[in-house]
Amino acid sequence: LTDANALQTTTTETSSFEFRFFVRTAITACIKEIGPDRWIPIQIVLWSVVAISQCALTGRETFLITRSLLGILEVSKFFKPDYYQFADSFLGGFIPDIVLWLSYFYTARELPIRLRYDQNWSKAESLLTHHSFFWTSLSVTTIVTSLLAFAVFHLSGVHGWAGWRWLFLIEGLITLSIGLASFFMMPASVVQTKTWFRPNGWFTDREVAIVANRVLRDDPSKGDMHNRQAVTPRRLWLAIKDYHMWPIYFIGVVAYIPQSPPSSYITLTLRSLGFNKFTTNLLTIPASVFHIGTLLLITWISSRLNQWSLVAIFQGLWTLPCLIALRFWPHVISNAWGTYAVVTVLLSYPYCHGMLQQSECII
Repeated sequence: LTDANALQTTTTETSSFEFRFFVRTAITACIKEIGPDRWIPIQIVLWSVVAISQCALTGRETFLITRSLLGILEVSKFFKPDYYQFADSFLGGFIPDIVLWLSYFYTARELPIRLRYDQNWSKAESLLTHHSFFWTSLSVTTIVTSLLAFAVFHLSGVHGWAGWRWLFLIEGLITLSIGLASFFMMPASVVQTKTWFRPNGWFTDREVAIVANRVLRDDPSKGDMHNRQAVTPRRLWLAIKDYHMWPIYFIGVVAYIPQSPPSSYITLTLRSLGFNKFTTNLLTIPASVFHIGTLLLITWISSRLNQWSLVAIFQGLWTLPCLIALRFWPHVISNAWGTYAVVTVLLSYPYCHGMLQQSECII
């Protein structure tokens, strides 16, 4: 393989082989027993090793193998080669694992402090803003990886390698270094921060008692399960049959369908419009920048109105005209810049995921 264009058809074919939902459900149910402090570094390292191995792809078979493994081990969009979408991802079990781990150290009001916090905000507003700034960081990494890809693609031809091979190698090594560092930066809990490479721990004995008591007082249910206790099939079934959550599950299934194909294949779309690989990476940036603005704006509006479900409707109202244009506009594809403008507006939609998570907390 000398050019990733040879894998575009294969990329589309693999979408029918993705069974990540079932694998992740089983893995996530076992995370509590393994411990997020162990699983998150393992997940990142394994994912990065498979990602790095893509620099040595030799054909369709090796592509399908690595693509399937990435789907199972999928971590996040961080340091993902956006141009070829080999690692099509939208945060699998990584987010719930991170939230679970942080919940061992922070109360519901303390968690947002690390991002943005106002003592006058309500608990709901703090949680909502925390989620929003977390998702904003994902758009920032998309911008960074696009700029990195633009630079790395200029290595095409160095040692006989195509630019995309260097991209997989470099971005995979970055993720690998983060994963290895995570083994030493993620203690199991607030009472287990002392270890051989950190003999003094993070807290004094008095501080440990204070932090543990504050967390348990904020949410007494955290005392029912220790951080090495698995989610049993019975607990999982109780969560599934809780009909109060069914509307949230349904929204989670359908809310992102309209944006998913344009987002997953934006780089392939831009290439089909005639843009070269360097321009394509740069053209993905504006949508991420606008996405940050609309995300923060809709979050601010919902917190001021103290309303989530109605404000979340704006996501559908934003995307619907763009989808209609892509379906019925006679100059789609033939008008390259016009098509790019419509896709960019579509992908700049106000993201309602933070509000959905806040609704879950309320329920």
